Amino acid sequence: MGNPFAVGQTVTMGIVSAVGRGGFGINGYENFIQTDAAINPGNSGGALVDAEGRLIGINTAILSRSGGYQGVGFAVPVNMARFVMDQLVAYGKVSRGFLGINIQPLTPNLAREFHLPDESSGVLVGGVTPNSAAAKAGVEDGDLITELDGKKITDPRSLQLLVAQSRPGTRVTLRLLRGVSEGKPVEKTVTATLAGLPREALAGMGGTGQNAPDQSSNDVLDSVEVADLDAATRRQFDIPQTVQGVLVTSVDEDSYAAQAGLRAGDVIVAIDRKTVRTAQQAADLSEKIKGTRVLLRVWSRSGGGTGGTRYLVVENGKSKQ
Repeated sequence: MGNPFAVGQTVTMGIVSAVGRGGFGINGYENFIQTDAAINPGNSGGALVDAEGRLIGINTAILSRSGGYQGVGFAVPVNMARFVMDQLVAYGKVSRGFLGINIQPLTPNLAREFHLPDESSGVLVGGVTPNSAAAKAGVEDGDLITELDGKKITDPRSLQLLVAQSRPGTRVTLRLLRGVSEGKPVEKTVTATLAGLPREALAGMGGTGQNAPDQSSNDVLDSVEVADLDAATRRQFDIPQTVQGVLVTSVDEDSYAAQAGLRAGDVIVAIDRKTVRTAQQAADLSEKIKGTRVLLRVWSRSGGGTGGTRYLVVENGKSKQ
C-alpha cells in the first residue's frame, strides 16, 4: 500500500521471493523482505501486508536502473521497525548494543587456509577494540564466532543485527573457535555485557589520500608496493599510532591482491602469520612464501570510522588470469 507519484492511495499484489536480503548499502542494518509487489517512488513508508491484512513490513527501496519499478522491491521487516518504535516510545531514542569487534565473513579461501571443514560457518574477528565489551569478555583477534545466545551466526550481517537489536547492558553468550588462524581451533564460550554504540561508529569514512613516498616492492606480492610507516604517511593516510605494519601505496588493479580486496592506504600487519614492521621485512617474508596462497592480516579504514583489521587470502602470483 502507498501513494506513488502522489496520485493517491494504491494497492499492488505480489509474492515474497526472499527474506534476509542485505548488502545494498542503503543503511547500516539491512535484513530486507524481497517482493515483486510493485513498489514505485512514493511507496516508501507504506505498508507491506499479507493476504490476511497483517502488517509484515514497511516498503523501503527498489532495485532499478531507470528510477522506476523493475520487478524487485524491498521492505524492512515489521519486527525491526517495531524494535525502533518501542525504543522511541520508551526512551525517546534508539540505543543499540555494541561488542567492539571488527568482523569479516569466513570465505571458502579463508576456511581452506585455516584448515576448517568446507561446511564451517561463522564470522572471523579481525580486531578487537581495547576496553570494549568483547575485549572484557576475552574475545581475541582471529577468533571465529559461531553462535550468539544459541543462534547460529552465518555471516557478519547476522551477528550485527542480533547485537544491534539488543540494548546496552544486555549479557550475551558467544560460542567461538580460538586458534583457527594457526590451524588449531579450540571451542570456547564467553559472556559479554554489551556496551552502547559509540558516536564514532556512525561517523563517515575519510579518504585514503594520494601518492605516498619511499615506495618499495616485494617479490611474491610484486603487484603491491609498500612503504614504511612514518609520521608523514600516518598523517596523510590518517593511520593511528597504535597500528603497526607497512603501508600499501599501490596495488595493480588487475592483480590477485586487488581481487582479494587489498587497497592503497591499507596497512599490512602480518604476512603468513608473521608480523611486519618495515617494507624490507615485507619484501624478505614475501621471498620466502611457498605454496599457492598467502595469508595477510590487514588494517583498513574501509570497515568503519575508526578502522579495523581483517584477514585476506591472496593467490601467489602476479596477476589474474
